[in-house]
Amino acid sequence: MAIGISRVGTAGWTIPSQYASQFPGKGTHLERYARRFNAVEINSSFYRPHRRATYQRWAASVPPDFQFSVKTPKAITHERRLADCDDLANRFIDEVQGLGDRLGVILVQLPPSLAFSKELLPALRRLRDQSGTSIQCEPRHASWFTPHVDATLAEMGVGRIAADPPLGPGADRPGGGGSLAYFRLHGAPPIYWSRYEHAALETWSVAALNEMSKGRETWVILDNTAAGFAIENAFELQTLLDSDVGGADPDEERPVNPASYRERAPIACDPLRDNPRA
Repeated sequence: MAIGISRVGTAGWTIPSQYASQFPGKGTHLERYARRFNAVEINSSFYRPHRRATYQRWAASVPPDFQFSVKTPKAITHERRLADCDDLANRFIDEVQGLGDRLGVILVQLPPSLAFSKELLPALRRLRDQSGTSIQCEPRHASWFTPHVDATLAEMGVGRIAADPPLGPGADRPGGGGSLAYFRLHGAPPIYWSRYEHAALETWSVAALNEMSKGRETWVILDNTAAGFAIENAFELQTLLDSDVGGADPDEERPVNPASYRERAPIACDPLRDNPRA
């Protein structure tokens, strides 16, 4: 089986001043960012809509092989809670289709209080069918992390992201279905502000490579952006993956030590609870 491609990037494309020298050349932050990374996650769409023309402009600013992940608006996920949201979903999908073939993922992050229910599935199907791209769900209620829910999402072709910090057993591994795996790394506590140490990134690179060895396109998005560490960690992880892929046997699954992810048990409380950045 051919090894899947990796996409490493950050949440947003702002270039902190301390890393400006690593993004040489002229152009906007996005244009310079896209010369170094092949993917980015748009989080601003969670707070406010962007015009289709804005998405078109962003798509025209990046190379042909660059991909965007776009976060679903909170009006759909947190206010309507995936119910009676056809009008909002139609508007959102019409806007993001301005990205054309640069649209790679629709990220659906759910509020911590939203338990799994089959009544939520039609909204996910609608996003999947209308967007024509990968739907990656980030649930934050314990009821989503069960074999039954995983099988349900897999049957729909909807992925469940791997998140750090993990909110429960299995939350640090991709679940659901589809041909794409998605890791979303918010930072070790304190989230958003902390730097990942090299040993932690090595472990995440092994986890990503295991997904790639299954032929899956594998995204790793660094969301520890508050102090600028996401850029630094993304470069380091990119180097690790490039090195690993160069010597990898695509038919060999590499062992991952779950304890090495954080050397602690999954958190019992939810550090991301109703935090609009998350």
